[in-house]
Amino acid sequence: MLSNSLVELDRRHLIHPVASWRGHEAAGVRVLTSGQGATVRDASGKELIDGFAGLWCVNAGYGQESVVEAAMKQMRELPYATGYFSLGSEPAIRLAARLADHAPGDLNHVYFTLGGSDAVDSTVRFVRYYWHARGLPQKDLFVTLEYGYHGSSTAGAGLTAIPAFHAGFGVPYDWQHKIPSPYPYRNPVGDDAAAIIEHSKAQFLAKIEELGGPERVAAFYAEPIQGSGGVIVPPKGWMKAMRDLCTEYDILFVVDEVITAFGRTGPMFASSEDGIVPDMITTAKGLTSGYVPMGAVFLSEKVYQTIADGAGKAVVGHGYTYSAHPVSAAVGLAVLDLYEGGLLDNGRLMGERLQAGLQSLKDHPLVGDVRGRGMLAAIELTTDKAKKTPLPAASLPSTRIFERAWDAGLVIRAFAWGVIGYAPPLCCTEAEIDAIIERTRHVLDLTLEDADVRAQLG
Repeated sequence: MLSNSLVELDRRHLIHPVASWRGHEAAGVRVLTSGQGATVRDASGKELIDGFAGLWCVNAGYGQESVVEAAMKQMRELPYATGYFSLGSEPAIRLAARLADHAPGDLNHVYFTLGGSDAVDSTVRFVRYYWHARGLPQKDLFVTLEYGYHGSSTAGAGLTAIPAFHAGFGVPYDWQHKIPSPYPYRNPVGDDAAAIIEHSKAQFLAKIEELGGPERVAAFYAEPIQGSGGVIVPPKGWMKAMRDLCTEYDILFVVDEVITAFGRTGPMFASSEDGIVPDMITTAKGLTSGYVPMGAVFLSEKVYQTIADGAGKAVVGHGYTYSAHPVSAAVGLAVLDLYEGGLLDNGRLMGERLQAGLQSLKDHPLVGDVRGRGMLAAIELTTDKAKKTPLPAASLPSTRIFERAWDAGLVIRAFAWGVIGYAPPLCCTEAEIDAIIERTRHVLDLTLEDADVRAQLG
């Protein structure tokens, strides 16, 4: 009865993110009631393995008592402290220092936000301020990648290059531009790493020229792995090549690690694995393991010192009420303790098992591609492996696949074009990883029986 009442209240009052409002009204909400480790339970008592860690974020898993205790302790002692007026709190100061120790190279300065979207928005402001401070305000154009996701705020939705985030919103703006994704599985030059890298460099250089030369281009944004675009993994060396190009042409290189940081691909930061030191990094999600909202922007010495010198004694007019929130910071410190205390190591081991398990599905008639790194992965479904034909849109792959996975006791991300995304908690056991693979094969077998899918099989 309680569940039915909640479904009706939800239908009447709660607007859900990135949803068909009418579709959600018709379907109704699924109410989650509890979680422990890598599993969640719904209002009917059904238990599921959360193969997507909430929304790529519950890296530490559910029910970590040390994290809960840290939040409670901080709420009792000091539930809020503003960062304005040169005030602060011990948890935020200590978290910034520890994060700077883990960050690549000289990314020593941390600005805290509420999440990934406003972290990206903050970088837009910092980029603009940086060029004004250098006396080059005409460098005001931003370039991102197709399939890239950089939040759904007003500025971020335009930097995002996924059609659903543009339709009806009047974005992208005229200062926001994009080049094609490296997307090895569907790149027109094939899947050879060197060819893809050279192709992307040529496309970026052509875009710079089209926009009036490097004296107009302010920044280039990239994800180490394009999460919401379908877990697209660039070839090894691609990030470094693009970083080097930005350095050569005096363009700021901003790496969006909202999804990839904090063990998702293995190390604390995917940029370290890619062998690069960006000018800025955005993070969120795994920063607090999703227990409370928090994001962060890491600034290099070059960016920080240029902005600080440019402002002089004037304020840098950018701030949020909840920036460096002490409760969020206390949670961040407790989660960082877990990462350092063995969780990252377990994530690396389970990531290897996840990748190997998904590779074992390549023999399935519907699996065209398997890709990923660590505890971040995807399989792309096709009805013709040679032609790489996507599942028919009429088969509603995102809905059917999600429903079938749910019925099988698995939460995954089902993309509209037939990609299944995985981002399980780093605390997963071997048995849970194996169950993810087992249940995925079951979902694939059911999908193979769909008449509209079978009719299109190559």
